[in-house]
Amino acid sequence: MKKYLILGIFFLNILIGYSQEVKRNMSIKDFLSIPSISDIQVSPDGNSLLYILTESNWNANRQISHIWQVNKNGENTKQLTFGLENESEPLWSPNGKWISFLAKRKEDKQSQIYIMPSDGGESKRLTNHKTSVSNVSWSPDSKKLYFTANDPFTAEEENLKSNKIDVYPFEENYKQKHLWEIDRATNEKKITSGDYSVLTYSLSHDGNRIAVHKSPSPLLDDSFKSEIWLINNDGSGEIQLTDNSVSEITNNRLFKTGARIAPNNKSVMFTAAVNGKMEDYYNNKLFLLASDGSSDIDLLTKDFPYEVSAAEWTSDGGKIFFVANMGSQFQLWQYEIASKKLVQLTEGKHSIGQWTYNPKQDEHFVTIKTMENPGEIFSFKKGKLKQITHHNDSLKIKFNLPRQEVISWKGEDGVTVEGMIYYPHNYNPEKTYPLVVQTHGGPRASEKYGMSLRYTTYVPVLTGMEYVVLQPNYRGSTGYGDDFLRGMVGGYYDQSHLDVMAGVDFLIEKGIADPERMIKMGWSAGGHMTNKLITFTNRFKAASSGAGAVNWISMYSQSNVRYNRDAWFGGTPWQKDAPIEVYWNHSPLKDISNVETPTLVIVGENDPVVPKEQSVELYRALKSNNVPTHLYIAPREVHRWMELQHRLYKINVELEWFAKYALNKPYEWEYVK
Repeated sequence: MKKYLILGIFFLNILIGYSQEVKRNMSIKDFLSIPSISDIQVSPDGNSLLYILTESNWNANRQISHIWQVNKNGENTKQLTFGLENESEPLWSPNGKWISFLAKRKEDKQSQIYIMPSDGGESKRLTNHKTSVSNVSWSPDSKKLYFTANDPFTAEEENLKSNKIDVYPFEENYKQKHLWEIDRATNEKKITSGDYSVLTYSLSHDGNRIAVHKSPSPLLDDSFKSEIWLINNDGSGEIQLTDNSVSEITNNRLFKTGARIAPNNKSVMFTAAVNGKMEDYYNNKLFLLASDGSSDIDLLTKDFPYEVSAAEWTSDGGKIFFVANMGSQFQLWQYEIASKKLVQLTEGKHSIGQWTYNPKQDEHFVTIKTMENPGEIFSFKKGKLKQITHHNDSLKIKFNLPRQEVISWKGEDGVTVEGMIYYPHNYNPEKTYPLVVQTHGGPRASEKYGMSLRYTTYVPVLTGMEYVVLQPNYRGSTGYGDDFLRGMVGGYYDQSHLDVMAGVDFLIEKGIADPERMIKMGWSAGGHMTNKLITFTNRFKAASSGAGAVNWISMYSQSNVRYNRDAWFGGTPWQKDAPIEVYWNHSPLKDISNVETPTLVIVGENDPVVPKEQSVELYRALKSNNVPTHLYIAPREVHRWMELQHRLYKINVELEWFAKYALNKPYEWEYVK
């Protein structure tokens, strides 16, 4: 026995040594192939979970999402759906006999509801709706399902389109979205109708009442005019609970989300990005009101310094659980109704991603993000986290991963600013490193603990090439209190760009960053910031502007979302006595003649959020002024690129640009066939 034990230890040591020897830097393909977990759903008995695992299929040139199942104890992990079609929104029927999900199979023109027996067997299509189905819920008795779908075009409208008589009125050719129900015998019934759209909804615990968010239209910009209503499950008995007209100062933009009816049906909670006076542009807060609309709205998180995300009731209605954005992390909190006490439940150098609460067993299921793992499922009960899934455990064994820290510095006006820094795995404090500064999108967002799988940042690839990466949570970021968030109100670039540069100077003073090898990049609002900084300073040797705005005046009309601009600049650019000077003074295009930094410009061909015309304006201005530049437009892509080869190309072309202008060395492209 001793002989075998010695041999076992010998081979174990060989394996350990081998794993250390083959540990390598992460390639672009490695990074783009990391799977992700979403849509956690708990079985009625609380013993099993469904979830979506999204994996990269390079032959199909896209990511594909399938349904997986695992026991709560982490055993019996198995894949339930297969093929090249995506599935989403997996749900257990309340009696545990069925699993529903959304899919668009080969014979489907639109996404439809499919169901399959929970104990195994083939799935079958339940709906045959003329428009795409979304937002599915089961009734508590498991006899029917609810969903939302846009109204179909009439036969006359379809006939005109088929005959190429298809001239359409811009932003008026939409169809309203409404609530439907269907039973397992495929009998459909429309629950709501009228000249409005149901954006989201939530059933009461007994299934008799439904909280719906009504919007004037399904257009993105109109979602910020939504109201909360209560209706019976047959569409009758409407009660309007909120009214945006209560305050003229809000300009009818009090967007409310996540309405949840209390277990006793007497109150409704929701979140809204307003303060106690219902004034707009604040961190998301938690509110409560009576379900009969008889009382004023009660702000539950008045003095809470962070932003409230998703929230759910306990089974007895005595508490509300929610996830809070705390700047550099997402953590789980609870609010006690009787005592009005707020308690933080989770903590640590991680962030919560997905979250699902099971009130029957008073148990939470979350994805936990760390720098070594982008998010496995954990259970959380009685103060303890327990890992359930293990899809990405091998990352820390296979790859050299960066060290991540939260750092803070003083902004130009003395306000404390926070950010994330990533060091190469072999970081030597005696050396200075080339610095990549990445600014996040939103800008109502923040960078947090954990490995991000965004193809716009690809941090592990950069650190593998011995770049240090800084992600500043500049003025306008969420999770740092209302004053910090509202640092952009009245002027987008009053302090935000100075916050970024103060962070850069902090790293230079610490001997971390080499001031002669600095790079600026960002996507969306991160692209806006890149465009500003290249006009503000020539200290960056290379830059990449991804889907960034350069002209706030033209951007207002081009984008499909405008609601934030009014707060930033003091109104629209078209109103009487319009604040045109504010718009123009904060447009990077105004100072474009200052730019010397070689700058890539990258955008999706069909981006509705930051349309390609903004990138064209930037490119033509840089080209006219003889600044080294290229404009790359990805066909078929919108704001979030979906094709893997496009993502690969973007990263390659940026790394080549950075190597040429910041490092003065060649770069070898990585290809995936």
